[in-house]
Amino acid sequence: MSNIVIKVSQKTIAEMMNFYQQALLNKKVPYTVFVAKKEQTTITAYTSGKVMFQGSGAEAEAARWSNSADLSKTANANNKAPSSSLPADFSQWSVVGSDEVGNGSYFGPLVVCAVYASKDQLPALKALGVKDSKMLTDPQIRAMAPKIKKLVPYQLLTVEPTKYNEIQPKYNTVRMKVALHNQAIRLLLQKIAPKTPDAILIDQFTSEKNYRTYLKSEKNQITEKLFFATKGEQYHLAVAAASILCRTVFLEELEKASQEVGLQLPSGAGSKSDQVAAQLLQKGGMPLLAKYTKLHFANTEKAQKIAGYYQ
Repeated sequence: MSNIVIKVSQKTIAEMMNFYQQALLNKKVPYTVFVAKKEQTTITAYTSGKVMFQGSGAEAEAARWSNSADLSKTANANNKAPSSSLPADFSQWSVVGSDEVGNGSYFGPLVVCAVYASKDQLPALKALGVKDSKMLTDPQIRAMAPKIKKLVPYQLLTVEPTKYNEIQPKYNTVRMKVALHNQAIRLLLQKIAPKTPDAILIDQFTSEKNYRTYLKSEKNQITEKLFFATKGEQYHLAVAAASILCRTVFLEELEKASQEVGLQLPSGAGSKSDQVAAQLLQKGGMPLLAKYTKLHFANTEKAQKIAGYYQ
């Protein structure tokens, strides 16, 4: 686990608190301004002006604020640059990259996207500012997405909560993502034919062995030229672009759902999600909750307790 500590002004801490508003934890820690949990990263801001980032996304989150801070990594054996078994010049290949967003959020859909970025298109993607979406703000991501769509071929798949809840008892989350990645890649390969990529890079969410095991259950299997890497967006812009398109669709769908129910539906799966889900239960019971959430999350039971809801 990576630990990164930065020193920022009180003004920046206020900006950070606003930025992580939906991820704030109801956690009382001495000498802290706030504690937030975003996906697999915990952000703790102290009254001294120091901010600690802990978890797999620590470097990416700290990088958001690096313009106004001095980064100092704590001594940790795991604080190493990402490594993989990819070829040394892989970042310059013509690649289909795939990623997903929404898997860790109680509200909103699961979105998978595959993007084909030829080596000739890489300079243009870089010029747009395409990079790891975790290093971009949501407004930056949403502004960039239409430009990416005009530049490169892509395939988006969106599983709304209602469909997700229908599938989930039969497909565990990993199997569902394998099926979606495979389908998005297959459809994109059809779009770009007769062109073929040098490789297909999947942002790794399970072991390659596990992926290929689940893949055997799919009718139209894409098995050739597959590569897997955690933090795949750091190894090729195709994955970074796919991540940006995924995130944009996720945000748009969450915004649309919020307007439908008249409540601000948060991303993530923290205590804020429990509170909002409890309001939905009081408003329309389980049928309404099932329309907007992934019911198998622990948030459902927590929301039922808060709402005093018993079937």
